[in-house]
Amino acid sequence: MNKLIVALVAGLFAASVFAQTAAPAAPAAKAEAKAEKAGVTANKAEAKTDAKADAKAVAAEAKAAKAKAAADAKAEKAKAAADKKAAAPK
Repeated sequence: MNKLIVALVAGLFAASVFAQTAAPAAPAAKAEAKAEKAGVTANKAEAKTDAKADAKAVAAEAKAAKAKAAADAKAEKAKAAADKKAAAPK
């Protein structure tokens, strides 16, 4: 009978120790999941910011190319006018 009581008491101690160690694991997993979700959100925000910056850079390049083309056309027109004036008889 004594061995049975000892086995029951030992079993209760083992169960209580097991129950106490299992509880803190859940909040750690929850915190890890929350941190991962925050990381994913940060990555999405960074990707969105990068996309906006790329779009602005492309727009700036297009604007610069358009301005250069306009300046080249104006210079060509001025050169043609100067050539025409120089070729005109006096």
